[in-house]
Amino acid sequence: MAQKLFVGGLPFATSNEQLRDLFAEVGEVASATVVTDRDTGRSRGFGFVEMATPEAADEAINRLNGRDFEGRRLQVEKAKASPAGGGRPARSGGGGGFGRSGGRW
Repeated sequence: MAQKLFVGGLPFATSNEQLRDLFAEVGEVASATVVTDRDTGRSRGFGFVEMATPEAADEAINRLNGRDFEGRRLQVEKAKASPAGGGRPARSGGGGGFGRSGGRW
C-alpha cells in the first residue's frame, strides 16, 4: 500500500520530475506533485510524494528530512489526512455586524 508524504522547503523552481527523481533515489515513487498557486501557476514551495510502500516512505523520511536540496532545507513527513470533501473548512458564525450587541440599531 502506498504512503503519501508531505515535502516542504522545496526550491520554487522544482518541477514534478525533479521531485520524483529525488525520491526515486530512495525507493519506488508512485507519484510526485509540486503544489502550485492556482492564480499564478508558480510553485508554493511544497509538494506531495507517494512512495510505493510504507517502508520506502519511512526510508525517504530518514534520508531526506533535513537534507539540503538546491540551497533549501527539506522537510519530509507523513502527510496528514485531508478533511472529507476537501476544500476549505466550513466557516462558523455570521458575517454581519447589525444586532450583535443585543441593543437597538
